[in-house]
Amino acid sequence: MRTYEVLFILSPQVPEEEATTLATEFKRIAEGTGAKLTHEEAWGRRRLAYPINKFNEGNYQLLVFETEAGLTELDRRMKNSDRILRHMIVRTDLDHKRAEKLAKRNPKKERLRPAPSFAPSGSAPAAASMDAAAVDAPEADEAAPAE
Repeated sequence: MRTYEVLFILSPQVPEEEATTLATEFKRIAEGTGAKLTHEEAWGRRRLAYPINKFNEGNYQLLVFETEAGLTELDRRMKNSDRILRHMIVRTDLDHKRAEKLAKRNPKKERLRPAPSFAPSGSAPAAASMDAAAVDAPEADEAAPAE
């Protein structure tokens, strides 16, 4: 079974009621080709990365489908719609398969964290390093002329 993520951006001039009807229309088109809707999210109005058709904002919608066939009819209908600024259909099941395969090949190993290179104040190693610095310091002070 193939998994597809469909993300589309509607024009900000489209009212909220019309946006929901468009989303249900696209779901109906996809389900007509044998796809099953598994997840739906309305991300709402968001700022665009760059202006599209002189719009700086758009209404984002995400639909996730599982199907044996492709979503070519849905893609064709989205291209022809004037209310959609941009759309993208991505097949995601291959990425999930690759991730599972890599996880099986390289299981997570329990990793030991290295000891911190600095010691908290008041601990013995820090005091020892301070003593060593104090031993070196008087020699430097003796060599310096008194004012």
